[in-house]
Amino acid sequence: METASASPAAVYCADASFKLINKSRRYIHKHNNCNINGGCISVSHYPPSMSALQIQLPLQRRPKRKQPHPHHLKIPPPTIPPNSSTAAATTTSDVLRLMDILSLPIPIDIYASLIKECTDTCDATRAIELHAHINRSGLRPSLSLLNRLLLMYVSCGLIEKARQMFDKMAIKDSNSWAAMIAGYADNDDYGEAIHLFVEMQNHRQYYHNFDVLKFPVSWIIVCILKACVHTMNAELGRQIHGWLSKVDTSMDLFLSSSLINFYGQCGCLEGANFIFDHMSGHNTVIWTAKVVNHCREERFDEVLDIFKEMGRAGIKSNSFTFSSILRACARMRGDGRCGEQVHANSIKLGVESDIYVQCGLVDMYGKCGLLKDARRVFEMIEDKTNAVCWNAMLTGYIQHGFCIEAIKFLYQMKAAGMQPQESLLNEVRFACGSQALESKTDGICIGYE
Repeated sequence: METASASPAAVYCADASFKLINKSRRYIHKHNNCNINGGCISVSHYPPSMSALQIQLPLQRRPKRKQPHPHHLKIPPPTIPPNSSTAAATTTSDVLRLMDILSLPIPIDIYASLIKECTDTCDATRAIELHAHINRSGLRPSLSLLNRLLLMYVSCGLIEKARQMFDKMAIKDSNSWAAMIAGYADNDDYGEAIHLFVEMQNHRQYYHNFDVLKFPVSWIIVCILKACVHTMNAELGRQIHGWLSKVDTSMDLFLSSSLINFYGQCGCLEGANFIFDHMSGHNTVIWTAKVVNHCREERFDEVLDIFKEMGRAGIKSNSFTFSSILRACARMRGDGRCGEQVHANSIKLGVESDIYVQCGLVDMYGKCGLLKDARRVFEMIEDKTNAVCWNAMLTGYIQHGFCIEAIKFLYQMKAAGMQPQESLLNEVRFACGSQALESKTDGICIGYE
């Protein structure tokens, strides 16, 4: 039977622990703190899953006159195979308990490794246990280790514990502020993120190493711009833009794209285009942001012009670019020719099988009345669990009066376990009209309730 592989931090900590055991050989031999039985040190305080864990040491009891000198006693270091069940069962708590039983101090690098493991696994329980162990150890954590603990709490969703620890920190750097601001932004507490940002600005000691072009300060700005959009605080966003204008950020695509998204989501295309025009270079993300902004404001003719200009600039479009372009084509008056050209371009770039592009094609062909083409693309979709594609196909049938096909498609949705929107069911009843078809849609609706 194939056993589960141990985490890198667990294996590292186990190896480090055994190295410390070898270094403490004389101490163990002199004080005999552990239960030596049959040449092994038994760990009796482990949970049932770890009861079989024994650290093999050749400490056979011999007559005193025959006992070799400690300097000549060679103890081979125990090895744990990476994929063994013992290593796989080793957890953060196990490593800490083992070190405590052996009365061995835990180095900072082992604490850092365990913190990283809890951060990666988002294990809130072990994160709390680990921090409590650090406090009991009497260790005075450095600023770097405190920042790691902050990030660990934020990653585990323990934002309140992170804030308590943050408030007790006598010294903070940009990483400390970034961890807390990003944590509140990820938890949708945008008001508190903005409050922390303002508080950060008031800390005079913090200005000495404030470089907006370097991480994590740039990430703080991105989080605050996102918070400004969700709190409708356009004034603060403009102040941040004015503040950034004092520094040459034209080369920073990360900050520039965030400003473009901020102005676009606030409905200010002039501001977004101003940022775009004053940039020294543009990539796919920047062009796509401009396409999305114009599409959001329903300037569909301009969207196609931007798409053509993007091609002339030699910038390759991605799946998100095509989904926005197809949305514009679906809402323009015409026979779908522009959408067919965009479809051809997606095939040339090899993104026609992307789910976003496929949903956009179904929506575009359906709204243009090309239902055969829409159904052909729909049948090519491998992942039939996307409700957007189903609703787009159903909408196409309804908008062009194909009531029988709409009813059949509803039954297909039911067979596939998909839930149609209640508004679409009402549209089917309204479009089809007759009592017979209305009773059929009633049956579909009852089947989903």
